[in-house]
Amino acid sequence: MRGDRPAPVRTSIDAIVEDARAGVARLTPQGAFNAAAAGAVIVDVRSADEQRRQGVLVPGAVRHPLSVVLWRLDPEVETSNEKLPLDTRLVVVCREGYCSSLAARELRRIGFAEATDVIGGLEAWVAGGLPVEPYGSRDGRPG
Repeated sequence: MRGDRPAPVRTSIDAIVEDARAGVARLTPQGAFNAAAAGAVIVDVRSADEQRRQGVLVPGAVRHPLSVVLWRLDPEVETSNEKLPLDTRLVVVCREGYCSSLAARELRRIGFAEATDVIGGLEAWVAGGLPVEPYGSRDGRPG
């Protein structure tokens, strides 16, 4: 019954994304490429379906869909994947740069202080002529 609970506060997704980006030095695709060359880890949060639809991947990126990225990267949560130290600089990428902003904010909240994202997402990365590899190219496995 709703009588016992206060009504939820409504806010727009645009306001939520704006809040996630507040005070964060987001990176251009070229800036993200340069950061990766200097040791940052690119984290692709697109689903396998989205990766397949776009048809390309960022070479060397860690790939964990938005729905599980926090569990996969949090060093305090036991999972079968390799963990990253909390001082790792993370650069999150999605298709257009919206989901990545939300993921980067949550990664900062669990301790990855240098988590940021790519302005314009993978679409801007591709438009900028930066390196990509075809979906399904890694170890013969689907993206």
